[in-house]
Amino acid sequence: MAAGKGEAEIVQARTDKREYRRIVLKNSLEALLISDPDTDKCAATMDVGVGSFSDPEGLEGLAHFLEHMLFYASEKYPLEDSYSKYIIEHGGRTNAFTASEHTNYHFDVNTDCFEEALDRFAQFFIKPLMSADATMREIKAVDSENQKNLLSDAWRMNQLQKHLSMEGHPYHKFSTGSLDTLEVRPKARGLDTRLELLKFYKENYSANLMHLVVYAKENLDKIENMVEQKFQDIQNANRSCFRCPGPPCTPEHLQILVRAVPIKEGHKLRIVWPITPEILHYKEGPCRYLGHLIGHEGEGSLFYILKTLGWATGLSAGETDWTLDFSFFKVIIDLTEAGHEHMQDVIGLLFKYICLLQQSGICKWIFDELSAICETKFHYQDKTPPADYVVNIASNMQIYPPHDWLVGSSLPSMFNPGTIERVLEELSIDNVRIFWESKKFEGHTDKVEPWYETPYSVEKITSSMIQEWVLGAPNENLHLPAANVFIPTDLSLKNAQEVEFPVLLRESSRSRLWYKPDTKFSTPKAYVKMDFNCPHAGNSPEAEVLTDLFTRLLMDYLNEYAYYAQVAGLYYGINQTDCGFQVTLVGYNHKLRALLDTVLAKIAKFKVKADRFSVIKEMVTKEYQNFKFQQPYQQAMYYCSLILQDHTWPWMEELEVLPHLEAEDLAKFAPVMLSRAFLECYIAGNIESSEAESMVQHVEDVFFSGSKPICQPLFPSQHVTNRVVKLERGMSYFYSAEGLNPNDDNSALVHYIQVHRDDFLLNVKLQLFALIAKQPAFHQLRSVEQLGYITVLMKRNDSGIHGVQFIIQSTVKGPGNIDLRVEAFLKTFESKIYEMTDDEFKNNVNALIDMKLEKYKNLREESGFYWREIYYGTLKFDRKESEVAALRKLTQQELIDFFNDYIKVGATQRKSLSVGVYGNLHNSEYKADHASEPGPYSVKIDNIFSFRRSQALYGSFRGVTGHVKL
Repeated sequence: MAAGKGEAEIVQARTDKREYRRIVLKNSLEALLISDPDTDKCAATMDVGVGSFSDPEGLEGLAHFLEHMLFYASEKYPLEDSYSKYIIEHGGRTNAFTASEHTNYHFDVNTDCFEEALDRFAQFFIKPLMSADATMREIKAVDSENQKNLLSDAWRMNQLQKHLSMEGHPYHKFSTGSLDTLEVRPKARGLDTRLELLKFYKENYSANLMHLVVYAKENLDKIENMVEQKFQDIQNANRSCFRCPGPPCTPEHLQILVRAVPIKEGHKLRIVWPITPEILHYKEGPCRYLGHLIGHEGEGSLFYILKTLGWATGLSAGETDWTLDFSFFKVIIDLTEAGHEHMQDVIGLLFKYICLLQQSGICKWIFDELSAICETKFHYQDKTPPADYVVNIASNMQIYPPHDWLVGSSLPSMFNPGTIERVLEELSIDNVRIFWESKKFEGHTDKVEPWYETPYSVEKITSSMIQEWVLGAPNENLHLPAANVFIPTDLSLKNAQEVEFPVLLRESSRSRLWYKPDTKFSTPKAYVKMDFNCPHAGNSPEAEVLTDLFTRLLMDYLNEYAYYAQVAGLYYGINQTDCGFQVTLVGYNHKLRALLDTVLAKIAKFKVKADRFSVIKEMVTKEYQNFKFQQPYQQAMYYCSLILQDHTWPWMEELEVLPHLEAEDLAKFAPVMLSRAFLECYIAGNIESSEAESMVQHVEDVFFSGSKPICQPLFPSQHVTNRVVKLERGMSYFYSAEGLNPNDDNSALVHYIQVHRDDFLLNVKLQLFALIAKQPAFHQLRSVEQLGYITVLMKRNDSGIHGVQFIIQSTVKGPGNIDLRVEAFLKTFESKIYEMTDDEFKNNVNALIDMKLEKYKNLREESGFYWREIYYGTLKFDRKESEVAALRKLTQQELIDFFNDYIKVGATQRKSLSVGVYGNLHNSEYKADHASEPGPYSVKIDNIFSFRRSQALYGSFRGVTGHVKL
């Protein structure tokens, strides 16, 4: 029996129908059991109260390495990788992560095989087998993961902040680990890393430091019995919880200005203060209150002023890197070129705003408003996938009392001005650390951070210096935000007739409206998507860039007004598409129409403000310039899309036209772009059909009515299509490119196999192959051959053209060699398909059926599926049901025939495209591979656009439905 239990003590959302029970096993393992009879996925997570802060000196990354090693095998289930194989083959996923003070392991799986999955999971905490054979392989995997991060500014700047702290403090450590820290250095000191690993596990993985969450379909009593049986044998060494030895920053680490050189273009300020952790006063929410105000974007806010001055393009504020013993409050400001030149003024304005907060006092009405927003958000939260849900709760269990396990710090309810004032006082001139990033500092630094080799310099700054910056800063009208008019007060649910699929509510030459009322999720929320199909928006690189600038300027103009809606839980976006732009609104339906009308009016009355155009153009230019710093696998995926998708423009051409575009070019372009348009609309959720029709009628009135309408309907010949290159059967295509960042060691390969145009039977054959092959591919190419940390086999869908792709990033081998390893894997995998027993085949089919029948968790998830069908033009709203019907009839021989026809190396119908990006470790291979002659049935692509023009295209699903007569 459990040593303790409790059901009534846990605060739940009003809309939450699940049952909860807290238990403590005899070995002191604390667990939360969740019963959800409606779930079609079960999940579990174990959160161990040990993280990278506990790494022994000289074994940096050991906790992270243990996280990698733990899931290989156990005494009860000794077959290597059999756990992940079992999970994946039964429709689930598994993952883990290492944080500073805890390590989390989790999985989800189809409901009918949860008990065995849970037993396999539990064994890792009872008797894991961390074999000597796997040790070196997994050290290489950790090293590959670290290689991936070395040129990431987020990782580099985070480590630099850690580096500039007390050397003996855990915060100072490097946490990922590498070949150097886990093999080379320990070996030089006579240490055996595996023995150190086993010792670390034995000393730290104690039941009293673990928190388990189990989410299942069964009732609580059955779940409790299952948990007791499977987890009671975890050893309890009664270890004490790790605590940090106080704050990591001494006076020498405060009042510093650090200049650092980033990898990417752009200028950034990170202003950091050590503060009292909010967790000690989480009901009072001091950091939430201060982050809300300092990070506000409405009129009178710090960001609004910086934006008006043309000095900043983004600002965020809030608590970061917190523990029970120390914490930081951080303000991050993305600077323009002008902002970089006015750094002292920017800092001065920040302290002026902090001074304003001190002078204004702590406002009860602002706290009450925040509290109301948080309460509505908690009680009307969307249901999330069980795996995500349990991970969030398990992290809370380490910190909060059981009463608040589901709530965490999300419900500030106690107004205590003194607590907020104390944290506000800590945001002082004497306490600050300023990190200033810019490539302009290249050649002007005198230090290098050891782990990521970030160049930097440190300057001590005094209170009087910063005081001068404050006095010298412009006198702008900084003030507190206004009351938020977007907070919903009507949360009632509309009466709606149940509709299984979206219905075509209205259609004209101007628009088409698909509508689906919510009868599943019972939340006062709506989803609105309006897709403006504008043929002039994508007919050249210039047009594409101008459309991008158009959408960003609109978002810029709306920001100070619509930011209030975002704070209140109503989100909007205006985003460029390949043939126009989309307006999206998601959130509480009560005030949605008011926001929509404002957005539409802004589009209709669009004017180019020259000063804002310059700022946005500068920002977009940097984004295009930073494309070359993407991970090599992302570059390979980009080239793959450029080869396959007709009528797409390369980023290099768009970057070439950008400098020559001026405000007047956009002023001329915008009316031309809007002159011909068709609106594809999808409206779903807590909205009546008459409201949905009224919205679309309003759009038509705004854009298509009057003596001089903004838009005219499209001509039948203008309707947008999505055409995809049709590769030739029996052919293998190759495209190779040098990595765009000459400092990146990583190479990457995308090996794509194109199969078919959307068809239910072929879809399920492809999906079943991908399900069966996913884990063996990962095991062979990553775990055994150690090609690289990023090793993925996944399905690919280009506008209804289906295929499968291997994505691998590596420093070990170049793309040509990786491609050979992929084909070698497919050859050995043949036997797996042929030798599969009838039961194995049926189990895989049933797992895929269960995955397809999984219910949508929330309105956004459901709407995302239906919108993709509308956007691609496939309109198969019954896709899941039809594919399940096809799966139920599928035979094993049909799957074998499919593999032999489309996937097998050398198959007559196989169509493959290998895209290789060569990192600087494989430059010589690039030259050799590039110069080599292609073999039989092989084509080397030298020029993407010549190739694209020479190829046949699949028919488009888009633009051939509805009222269009062809």
